[in-house]
Amino acid sequence: MLRSMNPAEWSDGWREPARQALIARLSAADDPTMAAFVVDRPDGTGLASCVLGTIETRLGNPGDPTGRSGYVFSVATDPDLRRRGYSRQCMTALLAWFRTRGIRKVDLRASADGEPLYRSLGFVRTSEPAMRLRL
Repeated sequence: MLRSMNPAEWSDGWREPARQALIARLSAADDPTMAAFVVDRPDGTGLASCVLGTIETRLGNPGDPTGRSGYVFSVATDPDLRRRGYSRQCMTALLAWFRTRGIRKVDLRASADGEPLYRSLGFVRTSEPAMRLRL
């Protein structure tokens, strides 16, 4: 999935820093800011589906006094196991995790294939278009 989204920029130099950040954020004993939920393949040979989410903290504002929001990324299901509810199970668990931490706003970027699932979970398109600058 990552290679298909970043073909011109691919190198393996990202792997170790990403692994270290993942370990630190998942294992923060007092207040983890990242969670992963997975569904194993029915035959036990690996993962069928997974989702990662993070809690981001920004300055509060009138619409969100705490400034804490959730962000969903890396929702993936093996192509041969799609349409079986595995991503829904992972997303439902992640949304429950956000709720238990007081998160009231969750963002994600949806692919065309994923959008029906997210809509069925209550996500809606916003008027805030994303923009990016690479430095």
